Amino acid sequence: MFVFKIQLCLAGCTVFIGWSNIKGPIAWLSNSDLSPREAAQGPEGRRRQKKAREVCTCNHQTIITFFCRLFPVLDWLPRYNIKTQLLGDVISGLLVGIVAIPQSISYSLLANQDPIYGIYTNFFCNIIYVIMATSRHNFVGSFGVLCLMIGQSVNRHLQLAGYSDNSAGSSLVDNSTSASNGTSACDRSCYSITVALSLSFLVGLYQILLGVLQLGFVAVYLSEPLLSGFVTGSSLTIITSQMKYLLGLKIPRHEGVGSFILTWVDLFRYIQNTNICDLVTSLVALAIIVPVKEINDRYKEKMKAPFPIELLVVIVATIISYYFNFEERYKSDVCGDIPTGFRTPTLPDINLFSSLAVDAVPIAIIGFAMTVSLAEIFGKKHGYTVRANQEMIAIGMCNLIPSFFYCFAGSAALTKTLLKESTGTQTQISGLVTSLVLLLVLLWIAPLFYSLQTSILGVVTIVNLRGGLSKFYDTPRMWQLSKLDTVVWWTTMLCSTLITTEIGLLVGVCFALLCVIFRTQRPRATLLGKVSSTEIYEDQSTYKQLSSIANIKIFRFESSLYYANKDYFKTVLYKKTGVNPVLLAAKHQRVEAQANADTGNRKGFFGTKFDCLKQAKKRSGKPPADACPPSTDMHTLILDCGAMQFIDTVGLSVLKETRHDYKKIGVQVLLANCNPSLRHRLREGCWAGEADSGGQLAFHSIHDAVQFAERWYHEVSGSTSALEPCPR
Repeated sequence: MFVFKIQLCLAGCTVFIGWSNIKGPIAWLSNSDLSPREAAQGPEGRRRQKKAREVCTCNHQTIITFFCRLFPVLDWLPRYNIKTQLLGDVISGLLVGIVAIPQSISYSLLANQDPIYGIYTNFFCNIIYVIMATSRHNFVGSFGVLCLMIGQSVNRHLQLAGYSDNSAGSSLVDNSTSASNGTSACDRSCYSITVALSLSFLVGLYQILLGVLQLGFVAVYLSEPLLSGFVTGSSLTIITSQMKYLLGLKIPRHEGVGSFILTWVDLFRYIQNTNICDLVTSLVALAIIVPVKEINDRYKEKMKAPFPIELLVVIVATIISYYFNFEERYKSDVCGDIPTGFRTPTLPDINLFSSLAVDAVPIAIIGFAMTVSLAEIFGKKHGYTVRANQEMIAIGMCNLIPSFFYCFAGSAALTKTLLKESTGTQTQISGLVTSLVLLLVLLWIAPLFYSLQTSILGVVTIVNLRGGLSKFYDTPRMWQLSKLDTVVWWTTMLCSTLITTEIGLLVGVCFALLCVIFRTQRPRATLLGKVSSTEIYEDQSTYKQLSSIANIKIFRFESSLYYANKDYFKTVLYKKTGVNPVLLAAKHQRVEAQANADTGNRKGFFGTKFDCLKQAKKRSGKPPADACPPSTDMHTLILDCGAMQFIDTVGLSVLKETRHDYKKIGVQVLLANCNPSLRHRLREGCWAGEADSGGQLAFHSIHDAVQFAERWYHEVSGSTSALEPCPR
């Protein structure tokens, strides 16, 4: 459809005159009835102003909508179907609660906390997440990777505060260790949870701010290979930290760069002090739990619910440890006294905020990234919408509010979320059922775990990391699909393991972004050929039996053109086309200069002899072959811009230079497959000169450009057919 438009601006009145191939009179569109201010805003400005009025309007409906979006439970709970949904939620909640009991206690050990605080964390997080979440399947509570990072931060602050390192195993039993400097009335356990809840407050605050500021898109920078490598590296670090419990060794907990290697050095250094009772108990527990977990995974589709082997092993191990008195007889470390009920709410320690502010950043990022990614995965699988920003606010509240009730930071837990989804959960009501199970433990059952060995808790933690370690088997397949993604995975994994988890995450993000830049800095570039009897043009190096267009080269650059790849664009263009217009133009100038010099010498030599002058004129009418300017095998170069999402000012300058350089040697440059934003930039930048303004030399398709080039060549060659061509 051909459209012609004229815009006249008279006294604030914009008039559009246009016609098309649609039958009917010319359409006159006027906004003279608008005020000058409204007319100056334009249609886009008026649309935004109207939307702002709607958002800022305060009435009964907008208030209800606001609270329903902030608390999604108000939206789905009135529509809850007891007959079809309650049974699945109750069964799923009970099973997840049973599995969460041993994991809550074991992850407390990983976070350098007493067992009761892990149960607190899972209890409060579930209740808050039910109210504020848009995901129906996520389980929010203690997560192994976050517990590792929390434990590292807590241990660092314990050392700074002067608390002696009695090993994390004794910290669960002996809670009477005081600060050596005497500045605090808290014992070791008290100071540990003070640091953890202050850290949880900051983590929740960061996540809420990200959600309120609509920064949910930040999660996209944590790619799947990056997160997978980070989880695998953290899993190796967690296994290393738990090995001393399996062996019953009392070695210091190393922090910072090289802690992974230093821990293994200490394990082998003190291997002769292994507690045989803890070692045998750990091996037996592993021999029982691992096969049953494998059976659960293999036959999960046939089983209505997985067998709760972890809870069974914990119960049996506690009973055996109690009756055989492993604590006194074999000096095995046990959980010790676990109080019941709830403690009086407390406030975070503001004095710790300055030292914890940096530690909270990676925990907040990993926490919301895991939560949002899991929510979106199961949302797509079950066909419901998940709002990323609301999920960030929800997980932020799950960390902020529980910090007043002696909880540490949590996020969506992968293993329990998978269990929750596989056991038929329908809504977050299952989270309330899980909280009820944990409430029973808090009120009555917790003291019964007094004799539970810490080696069993270490086994439970290690077994639940099988998913992270299984990623090693996926690396060969990942290498076949994308070598760069595999390099990102290995880089993040190794840095998270060998350096620190925080630095590993930072290195992984930076390296992944550099890979993206590298891909755009040196993208793929090819010459295109035509598929016979079609208007389709494809890569000549990939597809066979493609026909080349005579004297026309079609070049595709598979990336946006900007400052980082401008030099590579020129280099690969000259290489693929076989024509360097700069060198060719310079050679042309040298040939012309030589021809002019020879002509001048001949005139000076024969100027005094009349007979010779006639012969010189004849020779000068047809220059010798070696004096002809260098030729090219093309008259048109077409740049396929279909893969160019944008060009910056440097890229626009490169296109201008390319057109100018090829024009010097008689080759015209055309653009094809330009998107609207690219055409607008070309038009504004006048890449083809003021007369054309980029309109006639930028085509919607390659075929249109080819047809134009052929017509142009026939017209030019027809008008110059009388001239004698230079021999080629």
